[in-house]
Parts: sequence; structure tokens; C-alpha cells
Amino acid sequence: MAVFAMGWHKPDNVAGSSAPAIMVGLFVATGGLLFGYDTGAINGILAMATFKQDFSTGFKDDAGQPAMSPSQVSLIVAMLSAGTAVGALCSAPIGDRWGRRLSLIFAIGVFCIGGILQTCATNVPLLVVGRTIAGIGVGIVSVLVPLYQSEMAPKWIRGTLVCAYQLSITAGLLAASVVNILTYRMPSAAAYRIPLGLQLTWAVVLALGLLILPETPRYLIKRGFKEAAGLSLSRLRRLDITHPALIEELAEIQANHEYEMALGPDTYKDIIFGEPHLGRRTLTGCGLQMLQQLTGVNFIMYYGTTFFNGAGVENPFTISLIIQVINMVSTIPGLFVVESWGRRRLLIVGAVGMAICQLLIAAFATASGADQWTQNIILIIFVAVYIFFFAASWGPVVWVVTSEIYPLKVRAKSMSVSTASNWILNFGIAYGSPYLVDTSNTSAGSVDLGSRVFFLWGAFCILSIAFVWYMVYETSKISLEQIDEMYERVDRAWKSRGFEPSWSFQQMRDFGFSESGIPPVEPQLELQPSHASTSQSDTAGSSRTNTTSTTNSQDNKMLSQLGPVDLSY
Repeated sequence: MAVFAMGWHKPDNVAGSSAPAIMVGLFVATGGLLFGYDTGAINGILAMATFKQDFSTGFKDDAGQPAMSPSQVSLIVAMLSAGTAVGALCSAPIGDRWGRRLSLIFAIGVFCIGGILQTCATNVPLLVVGRTIAGIGVGIVSVLVPLYQSEMAPKWIRGTLVCAYQLSITAGLLAASVVNILTYRMPSAAAYRIPLGLQLTWAVVLALGLLILPETPRYLIKRGFKEAAGLSLSRLRRLDITHPALIEELAEIQANHEYEMALGPDTYKDIIFGEPHLGRRTLTGCGLQMLQQLTGVNFIMYYGTTFFNGAGVENPFTISLIIQVINMVSTIPGLFVVESWGRRRLLIVGAVGMAICQLLIAAFATASGADQWTQNIILIIFVAVYIFFFAASWGPVVWVVTSEIYPLKVRAKSMSVSTASNWILNFGIAYGSPYLVDTSNTSAGSVDLGSRVFFLWGAFCILSIAFVWYMVYETSKISLEQIDEMYERVDRAWKSRGFEPSWSFQQMRDFGFSESGIPPVEPQLELQPSHASTSQSDTAGSSRTNTTSTTNSQDNKMLSQLGPVDLSY
């Protein structure tokens, strides 16, 4: 418990209050409910007899009952993911132009249009159109919610707040499972229309709440609105706009952005070829998002009920509900330890646990001579343990890392590309999974792997361990601006845990180096003053120093009275 408490303890030398930022971050995190509920709802709806009867186009299952063909199931599930990929790519230009807050409101409106079409659908094409449009809204939300949270949160609890986004996704999945259990026995279309319609309720509440929340100060600095950024930061930190700690934090954010812009522009090309090390960061974000999907979690989330049913598990709706309860509850330990353990350790431990569970499921399914009941028990137990490891690690922490590692100038663009890679893999898994595990002899192209598909997911979990070790930098307990410094000074990811920030970006912007830290390597040395200006500074230095000290005397006096206050909030 001491380790857990350390993760959420506000440092004594941090000025102001963190309560406003925490409350705002937790409220915005509930945007995850939109995706989680939609995913959980379709998981159960596809197994409902009423839905199959109303939407079947003549396909029959092995028992001769109306059913959906694998191609129809793939299309219905996967088009949400296709829409989210489009939405994720659109989020950067929208978020940079309209702001994070207004763009989130727009995205929720798009989601509501898609939700209405799904609820009113009477055939597969209209249902698919509704899911695609809803997916576009979800895609924008999936980028801008972690982006909004990371840009307004204090560094000591930033990871926990972003993890709350994943907690909301799991809460949405659980809520959908509960609703499905309450409605699936209904003999009318209400069995599936009620779950589809209820997803609109929280979307409206979230949109109304966003109307009164502040824009992020870092976005306002990016757009050149320094006064508005100061007011926003004042609301979030509960400090007067003239407080020295707030003035210093705002100045450091602005200096960091100007320093970043001095290194190069903020185009899409620069997220690959820009400095400092933007290509490495983009590869890290895209790799993490793709591997999160390749661990196989959405195979369980999308098709869990259908898969358990095909495996002969009794009452698959109840099993899916239990899995969703485990999924939500297991996210909470991740919130506690993401700061104290750090991002790297939590990801590696989670990947090891997931790999063991996946490979054991596949091995028992392939080699065991046990009866069907025993195999089902093994399947359910290890799927539950696998979900625990995923929900406590890769579920939330991937969103944390990808919301932190990019500099402000390209943060929206880089996050949109990395998140789009997640949704593209999500689409591929959602579309291909029915063909991998379908047991119907009438399904052309079905591989019929059954539980052996977990060999595939387990192999990717092993790959994830190596990827985290070599590529993921430890970003806990340092500000977003200090992460830039870490990427310039630390050349290997596994050495990043011992990093101690020391630069002042105000000095970096003005002089090309920081007196408080180690001078940067090329190309940052190009920002240093020329030899001529350096020699002139010998004669003019004392005059400039006196002028500077006179201009800032009041600020320095106020800062000296604060004592050891941490200004890199």
C-alpha cells in the first residue's frame, strides 16, 4: 500500500492545487465510455437470436437456425474500426485548428449521428453506415481525450489521469454486458435496439460538460494566445495569474515550444524526419498501438460471447459479463502503480503475463486429451487471468505513453498517426477473426483455428517485451517539456529510468544551451551564439546582466521567498 500511496501523493513543493485539473481530467476520461459501450454492445448483439432473425439474409448455422455469415459479422464489427482510423487521422487538423475542447464536442456530435442510425437500422447496410459514422467520432475522441488530459494534467498524476481513459473504456464494456444480459431474452427488436440507443445518453452529458471546461494551456500557447493560456492554467492550478510559480510554468511551456520550432517546422513530414528524434518517437507510438491490438484483446472484446458459444461454454453471456467485470476491476491496479512502477516496468510485466496465459490456452487446446468441460474451464480461467494482465498494463499505459512522448508542435499529428495505426490493426483483427475461428463447414475461407488462435496472440506478446525494452523511454514523474530533454540527452531507452532533468528551455531558446544542464548535441548546437557574439559578451556581459536583473528584480524577489518550489509542474 505504501507503493500505491506514493504514486498518488502530491509533492509538498508543488505550488497550488491539483484538484481542478484532476476533476477535469477524470470527467474528460469518460469519453472512453463511447468506444467501450459500443464495442461491448455489438459483442452481445451479434449472439442474440432476435438480431440474427431480423438481420439474417438467408445464412443458416449448423442447427439450421437463421444466422449471420462470417463476412456479414466481419463487416458489422470492423466498419466501426475503419471509421475510427479515419477519425483518428482527421483529429490532428481539427484539433490544431479548433482546439482540443471544441473538437471533442464536434466528435461527440458525429458519434451521436452514427448512434441514431444504428438504433434505427432495419438491415445490414444501414447498420454498417451507422457504425462507420460513429467510428469517425470515436476515432477523434480516442486521440483528443488523452491529448487533452496530458496537456492539462500535473506531471505527478498525469499517467493516472490518462489511465482513467482506459478505465472508462472498460466501464463502457461492462455496462454494455449488463444491458445485453437484461435484454437478450426479449422476443422483439427491443432486445438489440435498447442497447444501441442507450449509448447516446452519456454522449449528450459529456458534450454538455465540455462546454464549460477550459482549453488546454499548451494548445493556447501553440496558437499564440498567451493571456488565455495563463487564465486556463490559473483555473487548472487554482493559482492567481500573477503567482510566480504559474508565471514560471507558463514561460517554460512557451520557451519549450519556441525552442522546438527553432529546430524545424511542424509538418507531417517532420513527425518522421524532424528533431529531436521525432522519427524514433513516432515509431514508438505506432509500434505500441499496433502491439496493443496484436495481443488479441479485441478478439475477446468483439467476439468473446460468440467464441465462448462456439466453444461449447454454457451461458456465454454470463461468462462475457464476468470477463468485463475482471477487465474493469483489473484496470484499477494500473492506475495506482503507473507512476510508482513507471511505464516501462508495467508494460514488460504485463506482456510477460499475457504471453504465458495465451500460450497455455493454445497448448491445452492443442495437446490436451481432456473432455470438453475441462478444456472450457481452462479456457475461461486463463482468459480471465490474461484480461487482468492486459487491463492493468497494456490497456491503459499505451495511451499514457503515446500522449506524452511527442513535442507540442507535432503532438496532435503524431498522436493521430499512432492512434490510426491502432485502429487499422483493430479493423484487420475485427474483420479477420471470424475467418480464423469459425467452425462452420459452410464458411468459405475459414481457417478454423479455434483456441489455437492464442498461439498467434502469444507470439506477439513475446515480441512486445522486446519492443518495450528497446524503444520505450520512461516518462513518469517528469513534465512534457522535460521529456524533450530526455530524448536529446539519453540515447538508449533502457537507460532512461535514471534520467534527471536539468535544462531550462528559456535559456535553451535564448542562448542555445542551458547553464543548469549539459549542452545539447548537434543539431541543437547550431542554436548557440556565434564566436563573435561570444567575444562581444565579455565586454557587454556585465551591462546585460545588470539590465536583466533590474528588469526581473520583483520576480526574483518573489521566487526567492517561495523556497524550494517545483516550477516544472
